[in-house]
Amino acid sequence: MNLTKSELELMETLWQAGRPLARFEILEQADNPSWSPNTIHILLNSLLKKEAIREAGFVKRTKTYGRLYDVNITRAGYFSNLLLRGKGEKSIPLYVSMLLQNDELTMETVDELEKLLSERKKELASAREQETEQ
Repeated sequence: MNLTKSELELMETLWQAGRPLARFEILEQADNPSWSPNTIHILLNSLLKKEAIREAGFVKRTKTYGRLYDVNITRAGYFSNLLLRGKGEKSIPLYVSMLLQNDELTMETVDELEKLLSERKKELASAREQETEQ
């Protein structure tokens, strides 16, 4: 799934909220959006069509009801799918090596990455052992 810059901004608002939002709440919580408030219907319909969001009920505001919108994909899920699309696992080492070349990378961050990799390695080894036992 490819999201435009405006769609991604709207998704960030929903991800940050951590709960379904109505259109007026999205407009209130959006942090300096590049899209105008008049185009929110177009963006919401596009995201619904792409199945990035879903309708999650209704909310009453004054005398009218409005739809609630919730995410269908997590932030991590979206970005990992974006990273892996069409390239498979071969793109992961390339991506990580590019991140490691960043001058702002600290020793603490490298330590944290090593810890995460070590934990994942243990999980994969355990899963492999369970497969061979069956």
